Amino acid sequence: MRKIMTGVTLVAVAGLLTIFAVPSYNHGEPSVAGSKAKPFSFELDGKQMQLSDYRGRVVVLNFWATWCPPCVDETESLVALQKEIAPRNATVLGISIDDDAQAYQQFLQAHKIDFPTFRDPSEKIAAEYGTHMWPETYIIGRDGRILRKFISEQDWTSSEMTAYINSLLQSN
Repeated sequence: MRKIMTGVTLVAVAGLLTIFAVPSYNHGEPSVAGSKAKPFSFELDGKQMQLSDYRGRVVVLNFWATWCPPCVDETESLVALQKEIAPRNATVLGISIDDDAQAYQQFLQAHKIDFPTFRDPSEKIAAEYGTHMWPETYIIGRDGRILRKFISEQDWTSSEMTAYINSLLQSN
C-alpha cells in the first residue's frame, strides 16, 4: 500500500510540475493584438493622468514589481529603451504592483528609473488587463490599440526587439 501511495504522490507531483512548467500563453501572443487598450487613471508626480494622455505615442506598458527577479533583471534594458524612444514620440510606462512604497521609491532611485512609473498595489489595472505573471508588457500603438503582449523578462536592447520597436516608430 505504501508503494502505491508513493507512486500516486509522485505522479501527482509530476503532473503539477508539468502544468506549471508548460506555459499557458504564446510569447508575443496575437490574441490581444488589435484590441483597444483598456483605459485607466493614475497619479504621476502629483498630477492625475490617464492612459489616453499618451494617445499619439507608442507606449511600452510594463507591469512589474521590485520583489520580482525577472522584473529586476529587465529594468536596465527598459531604462535604455526609454532613452532611445523618448525623443521619438514613444515612452515606457511602468505599473508597479508593490505594496511597500518605501521599497518602490528606493528601487527607482537605485536603478535610476527615468521613465514614468507608478504604483498600483491593488493590482486593479493588472487585473483589467488579465495580467497574472510578472513582468508582463503590452505594446500599445499610437491609435491606442494593443499591438503585442510579452510575458516574462525581455531584453529590450536586443537586435530583434530594437528592430521591432524601430519599425513601430517609423510607421505612422
